[in-house]
Amino acid sequence: MIVKYGGNAMKSAELRRAVAGEIAVLRAEVPVVVVHGGGPVIERELVARGIESEFRGGLRVTPPEAMDVVEMALAALNKRLSQDVGHAVGLMGRDSELLVAEVLDPALGRVGRVTGVNVGLLRTLLGAGLTPVVGCVALAPDGEALNVNADTAAGAVAGALGEPIVFLTDVDGVYRAYPDPDSLAAHLTRAEVEAGIRDGWIAGGMIPKVRAALEALDAGALFAVIASGMKAGVLAAAARGEAGTRVTP
Repeated sequence: MIVKYGGNAMKSAELRRAVAGEIAVLRAEVPVVVVHGGGPVIERELVARGIESEFRGGLRVTPPEAMDVVEMALAALNKRLSQDVGHAVGLMGRDSELLVAEVLDPALGRVGRVTGVNVGLLRTLLGAGLTPVVGCVALAPDGEALNVNADTAAGAVAGALGEPIVFLTDVDGVYRAYPDPDSLAAHLTRAEVEAGIRDGWIAGGMIPKVRAALEALDAGALFAVIASGMKAGVLAAAARGEAGTRVTP
């Protein structure tokens, strides 16, 4: 099982440790790989250095001077998360070419799209009973780092391993009539997701989440779940199909 971890749960040590506890519960049932971004942490470090942030299409424009800060911030967060999870190894894309990427769009700077995943390394760690915790910095053909969107990187890892993925977010899942709790969709097919976007009941910040879920399926993930990372017990329940919204082909 791949767990994409990010958002508000990273904003405090207390929330980070709560999510780490959720991951430990899930790990007792299935092997887990954690893939994380770190938007709030990156933003804080950029502001401290007087580097302004710009986003295009939801992606952070990353000139070389910002890339250095992104990598530094994610690497530090990566080690804290692996410590929180326990029995874990924190890794970045440079480690044994774990994530290999190409430049997505030169206008975005050092932003990449994953083209390869070192599946052997992940399987070796899982076989040793360790949880890989993967930060979303990838290795470019020029030997330097690329900033990779965490949702799409997690989907690429899930596809490469042929495993399901849970995207942890700040809401309980996809609603047909947000915020009516009775309208939470337990299951959506690709066709229903596309219809929801077209008809407007999937909108705003949920669109990139469902798009990431569909991309994960395209890459080879067995299924994808969008669920809350803010409530106790949700992660393991989501993996069993008892919480969140499961997206299937």
